[in-house]
Amino acid sequence: MIIDSHSHYIPPEVAKNTAFFKVNWSDITRQLSLMDENEIEKSLLLYPTSDAHLNMGGWSNLCRVYNQEIADAVKKYKGRFVGGGILPIDEPNKFSDELKRIQDLELKVLSLASSYNGKYLDDEMFFCVYEFAQKNNMPIHVHPQIMNPIGEDRVRDPLLTPVLEYVFDVSICIGKMMMSGIFLKYPDVKFIFAHYGGVLPLVKERFDNTYLMLRKREFVKDISKLPSEYFKNLYFDISGSKSVASLLCALEIVDVSHVLFGSDFPANQGLSQTISALKSAPITDHARQYIFENKLLKLL
Repeated sequence: MIIDSHSHYIPPEVAKNTAFFKVNWSDITRQLSLMDENEIEKSLLLYPTSDAHLNMGGWSNLCRVYNQEIADAVKKYKGRFVGGGILPIDEPNKFSDELKRIQDLELKVLSLASSYNGKYLDDEMFFCVYEFAQKNNMPIHVHPQIMNPIGEDRVRDPLLTPVLEYVFDVSICIGKMMMSGIFLKYPDVKFIFAHYGGVLPLVKERFDNTYLMLRKREFVKDISKLPSEYFKNLYFDISGSKSVASLLCALEIVDVSHVLFGSDFPANQGLSQTISALKSAPITDHARQYIFENKLLKLL
């Protein structure tokens, strides 16, 4: 059994208002077919972030359509999908109402981007979201921001931006949340970060060593424990990666129970290759089962 913690479906009414998300992104029939072919029992539907809100009169209108359509898909294809709801980012005063609506629509996960117009998830506007998630045991999935991610003001390139800047934005998000004490303040919130947390697996050791060095000279504030101690409490999805080395690197940061299978469909069309790579990884069958079965979402 496989549970997919990172997939996308863009309702047609939303997709037509985007510049990019048109081909394949609204084909839920194909998605179900590929799920059946690859023995994926259930998929989490997440918002990939887009420019739709610019063409739909703001985030509130986008939320009204998107959250309802995702809820309808979950109900129509009973047992095959878990829905992730989004928030009206440009109107934080409406967060509470939309969170209640997300709950009423029976969407089980909150789908956030790593940043919004340069504002990261350590901003106090999100505190009520974390309080809600903690109270209602609702995981928060953090997807890379594709609209003005970090670095795009200096380098805007059709290949470099999605490959580097998207994932760097996730890593910066994690770092800012750690430095601002979010993970300490909301210890019971289950944060899932896409793409193995960006470059986090590569810089874990540097984080710890640099933090210790700077603490000795009081160049950095006391964050109460090593950065790696924060990271091991987070969850990461593999986002369609076919790299066994990347998986092993991530397992140096977190226990296998915190690594979740994710296809990143339809951005990644090679679901079978992603699954095959995981099946060939030099890990125990028990560990492989943990990653595929995704007990975090199974509980939902």
